[in-house]
Amino acid sequence: MRVITTTTAFSEALEAQRALGRRVGLVPTMGSLHAGHRGLVARAAAECDVVAVTVFVNPLQFDAAEDLARYPRDLEGDVALAEAAGATVVFAPAVEEMYRGFPAPRATTVHVGGVAEVLEGAARPGHFDGVATVVTKLFSLAGSSRAYFGEKDYQQLAVVRTLVAELSLPVEVVACPTVREPDGLALSSRNVRLSAAQRRAATALPRSLEAGRRALEEGVRDPGRVSAVMAEVLDGAEGVVPDYAVAVDAATLVPPRRLEGEIRLLVAATVGAVRLIDNVGVVVGEATTRSSPALPAVSAPVRGATP
Repeated sequence: MRVITTTTAFSEALEAQRALGRRVGLVPTMGSLHAGHRGLVARAAAECDVVAVTVFVNPLQFDAAEDLARYPRDLEGDVALAEAAGATVVFAPAVEEMYRGFPAPRATTVHVGGVAEVLEGAARPGHFDGVATVVTKLFSLAGSSRAYFGEKDYQQLAVVRTLVAELSLPVEVVACPTVREPDGLALSSRNVRLSAAQRRAATALPRSLEAGRRALEEGVRDPGRVSAVMAEVLDGAEGVVPDYAVAVDAATLVPPRRLEGEIRLLVAATVGAVRLIDNVGVVVGEATTRSSPALPAVSAPVRGATP
């Protein structure tokens, strides 16, 4: 395991590996690694010769300074997890190394339209500009590689895919299924900020997605009706403040007139002081409906929800 802190050394290290004919896998993260990240690194290690994990808490994608300050940091633990999962390089630069002159405003940022302007993009203006800017920089430094992202942050994945396609970056984006707790809650670095009661309340998000999936299985094809079914679960959960619950086309993230083909169910809500997001993909055919990845069975009652 090699820990690198400068952009020049990181770029040179991966270029040296490619010169030896080795395939490079890249796992961009903001640290505070958990089992979901472990799965990304392990898959990259299975498919590539060398795996680089980036650990960088990107200030450009935070709406508030206090949220940035509260973001958990544990570089020693991150390095240990990354190495155990098969990584050979960890790139952990300081903010000043990535953004010279920070906190002065950036002269150059990257903006992705369309998929970056709805849902999280509308709720958190500028967030995806921060994501797109740091991802473009990391891809530029890493060079030709396979980059692994979790479907947990599905809209971010869509933004990265658009970025790579439209800027012709030499990166293959690999999507990996969301890793969940046994009760269905998606793993997230933000979960550590939940109290025990809030942690139980947060399971309303996967329950909401399961309700939407069941509605599709039962033949509902109107996106508004499916959204209403999901919203009802969130509205009935004590301690949960809903933001959105939508059924959209998986490629455009816009609700179609009729739900057919690859559909994405997405929800967002605040539990305590923590904003959580989740999603699941559903393929809707003429006679069959299947979710991928499947959600665990969820049967816990929700106050005010329709059985």
